[in-house]
Amino acid sequence: MKRTLSRRDCLKLTATISTGTLILPSRLAFGYEANEKVNVAVIAVGGRGGANLQGVAGENVVALCDVDRRPLEAAARRFPQAHIYTDYRELLDKEKTLDAVVVSTPDHMHAPICLRAMKQGLHCYCEKPLTRTVFEAYEMARVAAEKKLVTHMGTPGRGSAGTVRLVEIIRSGAIGDVTEVHYWTNRPIWPQGFDRPQGEDPVPNYLDWNSWLGVAPARPYKEKWPEGHPVYKLPPQRLHSGWVYHPFVWRGWWDFGTGALGDIAPHMWHSAYWGLELDAPESVEIVETSGPMTEMFPLATILRFNFPAKGNRPAVKLYWYDGGKTPPADLLGVKEVPEGGSLIVGTKGMIGVGHKSEQDFPDVPQTLRRYGDMYSEWIAGIKTGDPERPSCPFSYAGPLTMAYLLGNIALKVGSRIEWDAKNQRITSPAEANQWLKPEYRQGWEV
Repeated sequence: MKRTLSRRDCLKLTATISTGTLILPSRLAFGYEANEKVNVAVIAVGGRGGANLQGVAGENVVALCDVDRRPLEAAARRFPQAHIYTDYRELLDKEKTLDAVVVSTPDHMHAPICLRAMKQGLHCYCEKPLTRTVFEAYEMARVAAEKKLVTHMGTPGRGSAGTVRLVEIIRSGAIGDVTEVHYWTNRPIWPQGFDRPQGEDPVPNYLDWNSWLGVAPARPYKEKWPEGHPVYKLPPQRLHSGWVYHPFVWRGWWDFGTGALGDIAPHMWHSAYWGLELDAPESVEIVETSGPMTEMFPLATILRFNFPAKGNRPAVKLYWYDGGKTPPADLLGVKEVPEGGSLIVGTKGMIGVGHKSEQDFPDVPQTLRRYGDMYSEWIAGIKTGDPERPSCPFSYAGPLTMAYLLGNIALKVGSRIEWDAKNQRITSPAEANQWLKPEYRQGWEV
């Protein structure tokens, strides 16, 4: 009987070529045998990383990495066969049997790790937001496509039954031509709007601070905000024990995070971005902000993204609210506006808070695929060689991320920005282009 080559057979196979002998790594396998597991490395295993580790726990977890030894050691006890690292570069250099990586670091390290991994031919699951900067989002989509890799940005939002149904309703024309969209959130649930605290604290022995900084500019470690600082006026659920950077509260810092927009837009925007087949906004305007961008994002903002007309679709104004800002109650038709929600405004009706829901359109036919959970779809895509199997592949997540991150650049420069999508540049103000692409710290280049 003719035997097909499995992934592990390929580890042993050598093919002679004109320049010598090529050893085929596991990730270039011809296929997976039934029930064969994917070799996965999980980079960052605390917080969302812990949830993502659980999501792929049924596969072969080969390696674990974290700059904080507390979650790393806890994860190692669950997966004693896994090799452990505090530097992802060492992991990617040493682990030769990997098929895929899961990356759940702070935002500023998403692209550096994923790009290096993808250039080595590894499939990637990357926690949302996909990247910290516009250029990195473009590169993530480009490299994934070039290498024909199976990728997923870590949000269940696009694949949820509710989102898929909303897209079907929007595309059916049941609410007419959509001209306006509103999304709002209770984020930030961490400190924002302050200047960097002075001084330096000893780095705890469980934390590799240099690796935590990674590609970001060097700065001294500071554990907590000084006593009497205005940050302590925040409610406890936003203060997070007064931590300055780690854990979790890095989201509010420009060098490390993407603020409320980067935290929630990857979850919320799919109904409009996918449903209306939006591309890039032609401009982004600041409608309101609590203050100028310092090294942190403002405490509260309202932004308007202006998307041009496309085909038969009219231009779309997409409003973003955070920090307690919301659309007016009379627009929503409610007395009390919930902390978070959405409203899609069409020429024949509205769908969202205070108006119709998906259940009000039983006659709209189902035309789109339904997805399973995001981890199983990603793994299935790897095993079947189907880059579009996951619900949020980088081919979609890259352009989406580029679109909403332009809002952060508007906040950074404190003014309206004009975007030339064809040439990938900001035409006004020209100085805003410096924020499109990051400068990686020496020694951490991709």
